[in-house]
Amino acid sequence: MRVTTMRRIDRWVGVPVCAALTLVRKLKHEAEPNNPPSSIVFVKLAEQGSTVLAWSAISNAIDRVGGRDRVYFVVFEENRPVLDAVEWIARENILSIRTDNLFNLAVDVMRVVRSLRRVGVDAAIDLEFFSRSSAILSFLSGARRRVGFHAFSGEASYRGDLCTHRISFNPYLHTSQTFEILVHALDRSPRDLPAYGAHPPVPRALPAFCPTPDDLSAVRRLLDDAGCAGSAVVLLNANASDLVPLRRWPLDRYVELARRLLAKYPECRIVMTGAASERSAAERLVKEVGSRRCISLAGRTAFRHLLTLYTVSEVLVTNDSGPAHFASLTPIDVVTLFGPETPAAFGALSPRSHPLSAGIVCSPCLNAFNDRQSPCRNNLCMQALTVDQVFEEAARVYERRHIQTEVRSEK
Repeated sequence: MRVTTMRRIDRWVGVPVCAALTLVRKLKHEAEPNNPPSSIVFVKLAEQGSTVLAWSAISNAIDRVGGRDRVYFVVFEENRPVLDAVEWIARENILSIRTDNLFNLAVDVMRVVRSLRRVGVDAAIDLEFFSRSSAILSFLSGARRRVGFHAFSGEASYRGDLCTHRISFNPYLHTSQTFEILVHALDRSPRDLPAYGAHPPVPRALPAFCPTPDDLSAVRRLLDDAGCAGSAVVLLNANASDLVPLRRWPLDRYVELARRLLAKYPECRIVMTGAASERSAAERLVKEVGSRRCISLAGRTAFRHLLTLYTVSEVLVTNDSGPAHFASLTPIDVVTLFGPETPAAFGALSPRSHPLSAGIVCSPCLNAFNDRQSPCRNNLCMQALTVDQVFEEAARVYERRHIQTEVRSEK
C-alpha cells in the first residue's frame, strides 16, 4: 500500500480504536509490576534508518533481560532487511507485518498479537513518535509495562492513553538518545513521569557490519563485471523514500556532481544505488551523466550486498534517508544532504558522517509534533544546497581518505 494510504488508515481507523481501547484500559485495574521485566518487545514499524538509530536502546534492552533471545521486534515486512542483516535480534523474534493489502495487514496484525501474548512479553517499547498503530499494537501485546510518547497538552497527534509509562517528546535530543530514554523509563514509576531528572544517555558505538567472504566475492564480481575492477568507488544515492519526498536533492544536480567527480578523479568510478523501484530512474541518471565510468547498481543488490558495497567503497553522497544510517555500520564516509529535517536529531551515528544543511529560515519543517508532514511543496531547503558545496565536501572527504591510506601504507 502507498504511504498516504497507510497514514489515512492510521488516522481514520487508529483514532477511534485508540479511544475505545483507552476506555477499556480505564475500566480495568492495572497493577504496577514490582519485578524487573524479563522480556521486551520493540515496536518500530517504518523507516529502516531509524532502526539503526535504535541500537543503543536495543543493546540496553538485551543487557536488561540477559540476552537477545528475550528481545522481540515488530516491524513492517519491507523494513525487516536491516534487522536480518545486522542480527541484533534473533531472527525468530522479528515479527513482520505485510502491508501489500488490507487483508494481509489485518491477518499479520492478529498473528503478531497472538505471538506476543503467547510468549508473554513483560514490556513494550513504542519507538514510533505519535503513531496510533504502534500504540495499539503495544497495548494489545499484553505487556504490563508500555512505554511511549504522549501528547500531554495536545501538542501532537492524539493516540489515546494506552501507555503505562508516558514520556514527553524532547525535540532537542538526538533520536538515538530519545529511543534509549524509553528503555530507561522502565526503571521509573509511572506515577513520577513525565518528569525525568536524568541526563541524556551517551549513544553506544554502533557494531560494525562484517561481510562474509561470499558477500565480498559477490560484490567484487558485480563491480568487476561493471568495469570497476581496481577503481576507487564513489556511491550516489539520488532518491529518498516515499515517506518524505521533500528530502530529495534535485536529480540534475546529482548528474552534475557525478560529472565533476569523474573529471577531477580519473581513477574513480561513480555507482548509483537505490531500491528496485528506483532502478529505472537511476539508469536514466547514468545515461545523462554520459560516461562509461558511471554505472547503476540500483535494485541489483540484496541488502547484505548493499552493506558490503559500502564496505568496499570510498564515499557515499545521499539524501537524508536510510542509506546514510546503513552506511554508518561500515567504514565508508557519508556526505548526507539535509533540508526538511535536521542532523541534530537524525544525523548518522558515525565519526565518518558529514552532514550538509543550508540552514534556511523554514528548515527544518518536519518533526514528531506534525507527524513529519509539511505543507511545503517546494523544498527550497534542498535546492539551496549547491553542486559546488556538495562537490567540495565530497572531494575533501575523498582526498582525506586517500592521504590516510598513503600514510598507513608508508608505515
